[in-house]
Amino acid sequence: MKTVTAAILIKDKKILIAKRKSSDKLANKWEFPGGTVEDGETPEQCLQREMKEEFCIDVCVSEFFGESLYQYSHESIKLLAYLTQWQGGVMESKAHDDFCWISVNELRNYDFAPADIPFVEKIRKEYIEL
Repeated sequence: MKTVTAAILIKDKKILIAKRKSSDKLANKWEFPGGTVEDGETPEQCLQREMKEEFCIDVCVSEFFGESLYQYSHESIKLLAYLTQWQGGVMESKAHDDFCWISVNELRNYDFAPADIPFVEKIRKEYIEL
């Protein structure tokens, strides 16, 4: 089972989501950005590295948000989500076809990757005040 991270990045009452590339196995699905934890790396270090590589920004990873286990046809993953704060940098997408900042109410308008859906539901229940 592969361990993968996801950033729940909230800024100005909006949540960052990203659209996977059309060439990916989960083509055109939306997700909370992150990536695969490498050997010798903590999930928090992974998120910091991935946000720098994928969006050219520095982040601070704070509290654990949740875990989602999902069996895709091509692999099984353990997705670990963390609340994350933007620390600096100018956002530029390097690994996704698109990204956007959306409100909690807008989450239902996007087609998320299955492993990310439990986090969508948790945000909709717990962060209604954003």
